[in-house]
Amino acid sequence: MIVAYFWRIKPTAVPFAIIAMALDRFVLKRSANVGFFKSLGTGKGETFTPADANALRWGLVAQVHDLDSFDQSFVIKQWRKNCVDEFRAVLEPISSHGKWAGKEPFVASVKDWDGPVVAITRARIKWHQNFRFWNSVPPVTISLKSAPGLTAAIGIGEAPIGLQGTFSLWESSAAIKNFAYKGAAHQKAIADTATYNWYSEELFARFAVKDMRGSIA
Repeated sequence: MIVAYFWRIKPTAVPFAIIAMALDRFVLKRSANVGFFKSLGTGKGETFTPADANALRWGLVAQVHDLDSFDQSFVIKQWRKNCVDEFRAVLEPISSHGKWAGKEPFVASVKDWDGPVVAITRARIKWHQNFRFWNSVPPVTISLKSAPGLTAAIGIGEAPIGLQGTFSLWESSAAIKNFAYKGAAHQKAIADTATYNWYSEELFARFAVKDMRGSIA
């Protein structure tokens, strides 16, 4: 199963977060309970520039075998100790297209889901396309934030520049499909992607929300 955490930390815990982003990977790589994982910084998801970054919210997406054990693991407990609130979503993939860090990490296992849905988009932007990409983003983010059926959306990334994405929570699969396939701004962004070829890698995945606690709003 896939589990996503987002922590809103204390201002005094920012140094901890920066160090944990660098060191958690070594602990997680050694865990037999963890498959694919990514530690994430977050932002407002409005311009996808460094100005968007939120130093008080950090995240982790991981494929785990035993959720209860992972939820009480050293890494999670350390983040929990330094946060003021925690969001956790237990997810099962509905669909996934593309790669993340050269891997196809999510295998669809759910069909005919009509409950809440999480969408994760992630892209590696070619360096020479960053400014063109940033200029195209605002209309899409404005339309996303006002999309019918959207519960919450934040920017995510493994680095402040070049590795960008969104984590969004929707009321249903129908709501996200309407945004993806009927929204004019999103359709233009898709067309621009084909024209300018600004990604060296991209991924779009949808997940059934099997359990959720806390809020990312």
